[in-house]
Amino acid sequence: MSSSTILIFIIIYFGILILISQITSKKGQDNDSFFKANKNSKWYLVAFGMIGTMLSGVTFISVPGEVGSPNGEQFKYFQFILGQVIGLIIIAKVLLPLYYRMNLTSIYSYIEKRMGKNSYKTAASIFLVSRTIGSAFRLYLVIIVLQRYVFDYYNIPFPVTVFLALALIFSYTYRSGLKTIIITDTLQTFFLVTSVFATIYFICDSLNLTVIESISTIQKSNYSKIFFFDDFLTNKFHFAKQFLGGLFVMIAMTGLDQDLMQKNISCKNIKDAQKNMYTFTGIFVLINIIFLSLGALLYIYANNKGISVPLDLVSGKPRTDLLFPEIALHYLPVVPALIFLLGIIAATFATTDSALTALTTSFCVDFMGMDKPENLSNTKNVRKRHLVHLSFSALLFFVIIVLNSFNDSSVVALIFRAASYTYGPLLGLYAFGLIQKSRTVNDKLIPYICILSPILTYLLSENSNALFGYTFDNELIIVNALFTYISIYATSKTSSEKIYF
Repeated sequence: MSSSTILIFIIIYFGILILISQITSKKGQDNDSFFKANKNSKWYLVAFGMIGTMLSGVTFISVPGEVGSPNGEQFKYFQFILGQVIGLIIIAKVLLPLYYRMNLTSIYSYIEKRMGKNSYKTAASIFLVSRTIGSAFRLYLVIIVLQRYVFDYYNIPFPVTVFLALALIFSYTYRSGLKTIIITDTLQTFFLVTSVFATIYFICDSLNLTVIESISTIQKSNYSKIFFFDDFLTNKFHFAKQFLGGLFVMIAMTGLDQDLMQKNISCKNIKDAQKNMYTFTGIFVLINIIFLSLGALLYIYANNKGISVPLDLVSGKPRTDLLFPEIALHYLPVVPALIFLLGIIAATFATTDSALTALTTSFCVDFMGMDKPENLSNTKNVRKRHLVHLSFSALLFFVIIVLNSFNDSSVVALIFRAASYTYGPLLGLYAFGLIQKSRTVNDKLIPYICILSPILTYLLSENSNALFGYTFDNELIIVNALFTYISIYATSKTSSEKIYF
């Protein structure tokens, strides 16, 4: 498929998103629409749209790519998914009722009421850093694909590609924020799901396999091992490490993340929010099984056609997360290539537009107090919100440029590794607040504790193999949270009154 065809397709796609933005913003562009969608979102739209926000281009490309990784990863990611399912149930049963009971706009307002202002600002800051890094990783992956297969053809520099992508996202999100995102994410999730199923169909057709035959072929292949129970100490794929990592990463990256919780607390009531979460959980598991199956089929197809894993243009090392786009855009007919392109753009931009909205919301609410009733419709504050939105777009631009200067690894591994360090203190803060109902914290020390804990975690991770013969993976987030929890406990005091929130 030609680069010109891809470029025209991208322009049409974003034209549709901008049109949706124009329609949804006609009924209000105030801060209440931007932050909470006027508290009137339909739970089924939120549940379906969250799939696109959660999965992103990382799941779309990196998860299938890792199935055939030289490390022998196969379906080990499903162990991580099983832990995430339990995490989602905990979110629905514990965190969502808390957020609705306290009628929060920013979920970090809980920390202020439970621990104090310094703790609150620290929690909000952790989210801003975590989500900025995570969103930059996700967008970076897709921009690499677009750069390699489209913009290099026109000799457009990488920074210009990044700028154009973020400018397009800004153009359809800055007016009504969450109100627009609920609709665009639903549409983009539909495109993502359609793309996955269509790609599987075309690959099976190319291999002369029916759906039933493809399942049997995957089972008999060298790519379908799910559970890893050997060598607990040194094997980072071990079931316990993956399961526990998935559980706590899900609680932190979803339940304690303003981006995804902002959608949930925009539902009319807690019952609708929980229905959304349970529905999302079922779809989430199914979609990830399909992505892993797609990964196995991609490698079977590549072996059958003599296709090698593409090399990174800078380091010359194999990039497994480029196998899918390589096959889709260079070896499949035009229709499946366009469908792939639709899926990857939908997956990643559904994540980035949502994150940009959440980052703006968190900063405006947590640091500028714009959730107060008198500020929701204030024209001056709406203009300030636009400026904050623009500033975070610029910040994402610079982070992606930095990432491009050194990254040559599978992006999915980097995202969860980064989450272990950035979200760990947030997990420790909430755990202490919810468990220790009879202790008050030393609010002034919380920022220092949340800086020290990731440093200690890093030092432990780097030396654990030499000291204990143990290799950490995603369960590192638990260690980080424990360092935070223990440090807060050691500096806290027993309260004469029990805390009820």
